[in-house]
Amino acid sequence: MNKECLSLVRGAFFFTILEQQNVHRNPAMKKRRINGHGHILPEPKEIPNFMKDKKLFWIDGDKKFMRQGDWSRPITDPSFFFNEKLEWMEKYDIDHGVMLNLSQVYCNGWERQDANDAILWQNDFNASVQERRPDKFTSGFVVQPLYVEDALKEIERCVEKLNMNLLCLPSHFINSEGEWVSTADDDALPIFELANHYNLALEIHPYDGEKMVKLKNEYWRFHLVWMMAQTADTLHFYVLKDFIHRFPNIRTCFAHGCMLGQANYGRRLQGYDGRPDLFEDARDPRTALGHPNLFFDTLVHDSYTLQLLKTRVGASQIIAGLDDPYPLGEMEGVANSYPGRVIDFAVEANILEQKEADDIWDSNVLKWLGKSTL
Repeated sequence: MNKECLSLVRGAFFFTILEQQNVHRNPAMKKRRINGHGHILPEPKEIPNFMKDKKLFWIDGDKKFMRQGDWSRPITDPSFFFNEKLEWMEKYDIDHGVMLNLSQVYCNGWERQDANDAILWQNDFNASVQERRPDKFTSGFVVQPLYVEDALKEIERCVEKLNMNLLCLPSHFINSEGEWVSTADDDALPIFELANHYNLALEIHPYDGEKMVKLKNEYWRFHLVWMMAQTADTLHFYVLKDFIHRFPNIRTCFAHGCMLGQANYGRRLQGYDGRPDLFEDARDPRTALGHPNLFFDTLVHDSYTLQLLKTRVGASQIIAGLDDPYPLGEMEGVANSYPGRVIDFAVEANILEQKEADDIWDSNVLKWLGKSTL
């Protein structure tokens, strides 16, 4: 049995004992744990009627499924909802959670009015989560890059009136020509300029892969493979177009560790060096590696991928991210998973020092959010 497998077995056994005995960390030794990547659903009654009438997004009254058009997804854990989320956080010693927007409300391909109405509702709901328990939640807000004027107004509203400082953007959107483009696109420059003005934290998260790639949707390929490719693609453009240095007040985090973006770093360098004719006016990718304004979360599912992430960007640029309560997040009941598993095993395997792990859970998240405390 290799070391990784042995760690899995030991970790699962230890966690089971903790569950059976209902043991919590010693408060005198407790380190704060901030989850930088979580999600929360509204109660069915909190979703306005027009969302269901237009089949934009709704939740069944029994809270078994979320739905959109002809699409549906099971609600796999009670902690998708506010009160149950607080209970889940208490159970697993999560002191604070960053709640991102719902990917289903990126509004790619939607008519302008529908997008505007849905985004206003989504951001108001997320703001209410933060307002109800600011000690427990920091909420993000979303805009649709296609409708730039609306996006700028919504950024101003969310920052000035709703006290929100985390902008969530899809990795890609459909531009005015009907083409899928990376969010790091010239059409979206006004959004980045205003985010820079407000010193915002930024989250880039993938979605809609099945609409972009003409492949049959089977074996969850768009979540397991193509989501990783989407973030890698946007990192590619984000770096080459030098958004990191052009917008120095924005602190950007890529979801799911931007796993393929780490793995293909050498290939991107080879291409940049080998075909300079294809990279006129592009920034050398080396200038972004380990940049203090570029962050990645820990939701990479195994400690050796986390080791690559640490090697590439440094432990200081990694934040804890659980992607709860989705089954692709670190959720109990999914094989040997539990919240914080990858970080714990990385410490066991001497990939992370304990101090690095503590910072990943706390001070690194604060740096990304641009806060000194919560």
